[in-house]
Amino acid sequence: MRIAYRSDIGRIRLVNEDRGFAEFTDGGLAVAIVADGMGGHKAGEVASQLAVDTFREALQGATAALSLDERKLLIRQAILQANEVVFDMASRNDQYHNMGTTVVAALLHEQNGVIGHIGDSRAYKWREGVLSQLTEDHTLVNELVKSGQITLEEAAYHPRRNVMTRALGTDAEVEVDVRDVTWLPGDMLLLCSDGLTNMVSEQEIIETIVSVELDLEGKADRLVQLALQAGGDDNITVVLLHHADDTGLEE
Repeated sequence: MRIAYRSDIGRIRLVNEDRGFAEFTDGGLAVAIVADGMGGHKAGEVASQLAVDTFREALQGATAALSLDERKLLIRQAILQANEVVFDMASRNDQYHNMGTTVVAALLHEQNGVIGHIGDSRAYKWREGVLSQLTEDHTLVNELVKSGQITLEEAAYHPRRNVMTRALGTDAEVEVDVRDVTWLPGDMLLLCSDGLTNMVSEQEIIETIVSVELDLEGKADRLVQLALQAGGDDNITVVLLHHADDTGLEE
């Protein structure tokens, strides 16, 4: 398996409130997370960093011996633990009042994987020419689309498109969406913040993934560059995981 990770501040923001990581555990699993923080002065980056650090620590002991159900429980517990840590910090410090973060995370084994998420950071899977979105945005505009009140095209430009219906750290209790996915040789998984998906079309993502001229690092770079070229209105974070024949970690 190969992994590539990129994060960029973008062209508008003064700080990068995105955080993430991707690595292999000693137990032989691939673990990845992207968190897009929000809040007042420096609060967003605090929230996302706390979430990533807590999640990373909780997953350190994950091994390939865990069953699929055990891995689903583990990723849910790790995200809920991160919620507790962020909410506690926000509750005890006025400067962090109402801070929060999105989270999309993956725990991958040789034949299957588990995805956990809160918010509008997304996971996509590429398999045999098809790009499938694995997560559903927890946003107001997505609820309006599902209820038929607005179209997908209208959602892209809706004035309240950044309003979350669910985020990590803003409430003492939160619901985590967890699902399992098949994970076969040749598959690719993309985790990203909305700084990518708000600026780069799915067709552009597909064209980047299928490019034979780029290795995995090059594909991650290209995705970030496409978002920057489109305006770079937000921080941009990308994790690519490729179910390749070798097990090297691309640096």
